[in-house]
Amino acid sequence: MRRIHFGCLVAMTFLCVANRMHAKKGVKCGRVLSAPYGNFSSPNFPGLYPYDTECTWLIVVTEGSSALLTFDHFDLEYHNSCDYDYLKIYNGFSEDEGNLLGKFCGKSSPPPFTSSWHVMSIIFHSDKHVASQGFSATYRKDVCGGVLTGLSGVITSPDYPENYPNNAECRWIIRAVPNSVIKLVFADFQIENNEGCNFDYVAVYDGPTMGNMHLSHYCGNMKPPDIVSSTHELLLVFKSDFNIGGRGFKAYFFSGECQEVYTAIKGNFSSPQYPNFYPNNIKCHWTIQLPPGYRIKVFFLDLALEGRNSLTDGCDYDHLAVFDGGTEKAFLLGKWCGREMLSPITSTRNKLLLVLHTDRNTANRGFSVAYIGVVPVNVSCTRTDFQIQIPVQSLAQLERNKIYLGTPACPAQVVGLNFKIHTRFDTCGTESQKRNHTSVIVSILYIDFSAGNQEDIHEYEVQCEPKRKEASVNLISSSDPYQLNQFAENLVESHGQDSEAVEADESKSQDTSDIVFISICILAGILMVIAVVGLVLL
Repeated sequence: MRRIHFGCLVAMTFLCVANRMHAKKGVKCGRVLSAPYGNFSSPNFPGLYPYDTECTWLIVVTEGSSALLTFDHFDLEYHNSCDYDYLKIYNGFSEDEGNLLGKFCGKSSPPPFTSSWHVMSIIFHSDKHVASQGFSATYRKDVCGGVLTGLSGVITSPDYPENYPNNAECRWIIRAVPNSVIKLVFADFQIENNEGCNFDYVAVYDGPTMGNMHLSHYCGNMKPPDIVSSTHELLLVFKSDFNIGGRGFKAYFFSGECQEVYTAIKGNFSSPQYPNFYPNNIKCHWTIQLPPGYRIKVFFLDLALEGRNSLTDGCDYDHLAVFDGGTEKAFLLGKWCGREMLSPITSTRNKLLLVLHTDRNTANRGFSVAYIGVVPVNVSCTRTDFQIQIPVQSLAQLERNKIYLGTPACPAQVVGLNFKIHTRFDTCGTESQKRNHTSVIVSILYIDFSAGNQEDIHEYEVQCEPKRKEASVNLISSSDPYQLNQFAENLVESHGQDSEAVEADESKSQDTSDIVFISICILAGILMVIAVVGLVLL
């Protein structure tokens, strides 16, 4: 069963940790840390740590809380990819690589980490050569503030959704990878209101300190607008005075490859770390926003997420959702999980939002998509000719000769605010066809976005049924999506073969681990019986 009771999970994890408390040479290290705060260090610290050692520390704080991990000293053997001696930090249990926050070695201390739930795992490993001084770290729970380094996360006022305490001051620094930005979205907001917001308030700064540009200052019951930083760091400050509180706030942040806004006519993007496994416990937003009048067509090149809930047959765990607009309140076009080959979807407006949500375990390869903007082409016809109109503002970067019907000899003209093509059926490459036992006139409208040596011509089929004077237009090709679809088919096929092998290995590993676990339980039962019998005989 996928979902294991938390108590059982902790118990099983404790057994695993207990097995790792004794390194290969008998060194005792690693333990479960369940106090509200504490510290731990590598074996023999501040002396040299022993060779050939592996230790696991499991920080478990009260459910609903988080933990802040900071390093006071750090000195491990250095390697470019940290393959010799290293420290791994996991947001949750270490059994799932999707939870990995980072792998560290050398003399540069890891940054502070705030967990996104109440469990954090730390694994220390040393090989058979070269030892250093090791590390010393501290942790504490129920962090009011901290340094948040994940791709996404949730920030709430203390005790949310209960009233926040008086005289509180919290500071969260959100730190993304360099050359990226951070998006902050408030989901709920209720803070004591007063003119000037001088009593209780939330303040946001475009950088890591209050000396950076002050972006906003909020109080009351109105949710602040979405905020986007100009750098890879953002500071959120919450302050309350000595009386009158409120429910507080809840905000989501998205950073790095977990939030993007695309404004190009076409493009492609994928889940974080694709085609490697995406991280656990993230929520990512990708927004496509094109000029007014455009629609957006999305091609799904690859989709491999955690599968459906076997009880509900729903996408209750990891899933990808697409909304017909710029927010999650827009109409839901679809929600998918598992491994599927999806047909393209088209928006009804010029904005589209893709949201990836992953839970705390079981990651997969993720997704890859390509999109293209569908130009707002207005087509009408009579019994003898086509009339085509496109707003100039939709193709403002193009010359009129880049828009033509059938051949370059039939370019568009600029009339007022529109590109126009008005032509008879016997010109501009039009031809008569039979479709569904009906005579129609068909031609191809070309819109040439090519730049430099990069050819990029979009083709639209325009069609007229002369008897009814009914016209239609459909996007039939653009250079990238179809090439990418072929690539995706090859990718899925190769990954399918790999995954079958992985699943087989996982199955064998699971069988073995089940046998070991059952054996431990039987042995424990036998020892208990012997103990009871011994007491009776005494």
